[in-house]
Amino acid sequence: MSRPPVPSERGAEIGRRIGVGLMYGLFRPRVLGAWKVPATGPVIFAVNHSHNVDGPMVMGVAPRPTHFLIKKEAFIGPLDPFLTGIGQLKVDRAIADRGAITRALGVLAAGGVLGIFPEGTRGEGDFAALRAGLAYFAVRGGAPIVPVAVLGSSERRGRLVKALPPLRSRVDVVFGDPFDAGDGTGRCTRGALDEATERIRKQLTSHLENARRLTGR
Repeated sequence: MSRPPVPSERGAEIGRRIGVGLMYGLFRPRVLGAWKVPATGPVIFAVNHSHNVDGPMVMGVAPRPTHFLIKKEAFIGPLDPFLTGIGQLKVDRAIADRGAITRALGVLAAGGVLGIFPEGTRGEGDFAALRAGLAYFAVRGGAPIVPVAVLGSSERRGRLVKALPPLRSRVDVVFGDPFDAGDGTGRCTRGALDEATERIRKQLTSHLENARRLTGR
């Protein structure tokens, strides 16, 4: 059986350019720490998730094209070929989606950037509840994790559209120091992934606290 094709990095670069225009046109992004993102090789962005704009915002301001794992429910109508065309990954969260897992690992194997919302769905954006998927991709793909805090996207006052932050409002995107989630053995056992998930939780929570202090959010 043939493997699912790896998403196009060229498509993701087109998506990044579209994101740049949209995000800087609609909002006032302030990007901090982008220089910390490794210039080459596989990387995972672990992004807190409190609003619909978080993914497009990171896509637009990140220094490298990014392939996000996105719930399949977002791939509706014309958005399906569009999101696929710009290198984004459809995932069925109700099952162990082997096709999505294979494509995501393919992104890392090709030296690309994989974007993940480790909380699994929109919430408080505080990294309080992490799924083991992030640890699996980091350990199996041999990729460092770069924590990314998006702050200001959940501001409720002054919105013209309920699903978006107030137009022309400031949204801070803070990239953190890359770190390795695994213990150096490459083990993907349940116990090893549980330990990796706990290490990730501490690193992401610490980054978010530092980002809030830095930005005053």
